[in-house]
Amino acid sequence: MAAAAAPVRYCCSATPGRMKRGRINISAESQALSPTEGGGKKHKGALCSLFRSASHRQECVQDWGNLPHHVVLQVFQNLSLVDRARASSVCRRWNEVFHIPDLWRRFEFELNQPATSYLKSTHPDLIQQIIKKHAQHLQYVSFKVDSCTESAEAACDILSQLVNCTIKTLGLISTARPSFMNVSQSHFASALTVVFVNSKSLSSIKIDDTPVDDPSLKVLVANNSDTLKLLKMSSCPHVSPAGILCVADQCHGLRELALNYHLLSDELLLALSGEKHVHLEHLRIDVVSENPGQTHFHTIKKKSWDALINHSPKVNIVMYFFLYEEEFDPFFCEETPVTHLYFGRAVSKEMLGRIGLNCPRLVELVVCANGFEPLDDELIRIADRCKNLTAIGLGECEVTCSGFVEFVKMCGGRLTQLSIMEEVLIPDNSYNVEQIHNEVSKHLGRMWFPDMMPTW
Repeated sequence: MAAAAAPVRYCCSATPGRMKRGRINISAESQALSPTEGGGKKHKGALCSLFRSASHRQECVQDWGNLPHHVVLQVFQNLSLVDRARASSVCRRWNEVFHIPDLWRRFEFELNQPATSYLKSTHPDLIQQIIKKHAQHLQYVSFKVDSCTESAEAACDILSQLVNCTIKTLGLISTARPSFMNVSQSHFASALTVVFVNSKSLSSIKIDDTPVDDPSLKVLVANNSDTLKLLKMSSCPHVSPAGILCVADQCHGLRELALNYHLLSDELLLALSGEKHVHLEHLRIDVVSENPGQTHFHTIKKKSWDALINHSPKVNIVMYFFLYEEEFDPFFCEETPVTHLYFGRAVSKEMLGRIGLNCPRLVELVVCANGFEPLDDELIRIADRCKNLTAIGLGECEVTCSGFVEFVKMCGGRLTQLSIMEEVLIPDNSYNVEQIHNEVSKHLGRMWFPDMMPTW
């Protein structure tokens, strides 16, 4: 093997002073002595004897540069980009690890406001150097940005440089408010297109809360239709139903899709049910209203849902509702094959009654708020009709203790998760809050207590 090149030292303001070569003294007896053997004075005496005799033996000296290769690699994998560059200056061996292709297959760029300004002022070409040398090794890449627009713009600048790459997974994550939406749409679309055109093998994309548009999706399909399996793009206002339909028509390997309800259509469900399309595994739908009374929600036909279920009988259909009560009218008037339902705002008794009648595939139900009318009848109907129900969570609702016991009795041991706030339960002539946990535990087949705070 040729001699390794001298370590490449990047322009870092901090020096690796705390990582100077340290010495670790290891002897065979220190490994053989178990801390559980003997006890008390005997153990203490053995240790003293060991340390006294250690000075007469030849020590096995190991420094930082001789740590096992896989150990150093694992350490590097948990460091940020700047810290990796600093650590690569410790010694020749660490610098070699810094340039191993395996280190760069999976990487997350964390760009927050302090880090972004730090990179600009101290490391103006660090990222460019890494991309130039390791772009072809990057396969699983994510960008985690804060609410600062500068952070999102920095992410777009990096995306624009990923020309010679073979990325398989791309994730754009806003940890606070969606800062990508503040970036110029043309800047974002141009940066994203670079990745879509050059990767050729994208299989998983998460671009929620971004200004991605229909032309960008057409580029994605033109270059990655054979490999795309997962697409998450909730809250992307510049995408139309026609844009997402183009993806479903061409990407026959798509197994997981997340989108807003306004992009869902009968045509999309039929496209996902075509003979050439693989079985869809997960369909996540966000139903969100920001302006009460000003958002129109269309109705999906039952025959379109039926076509999807006939083609993909095991598909999980997850719906997150953030609506006002008067906006629920178009939903669940007919049988709907939803499996997971989450209500982030108040939902009426009538709506929960419809769920009991028309959601036979329901597996999980979470209701954050309802009002001050007991939900006994609605829960009992859900227990009776939704035979696959295994998890339920109730927040600001009301249920009588007797009604709740009857619900649990009907569901039996199939309830693997039962999260009910204590204040939800209303004492009656049969049970009070102190007594109910014994009765519920009996029907569940395990110990159960009401929650003091939400667990979902």
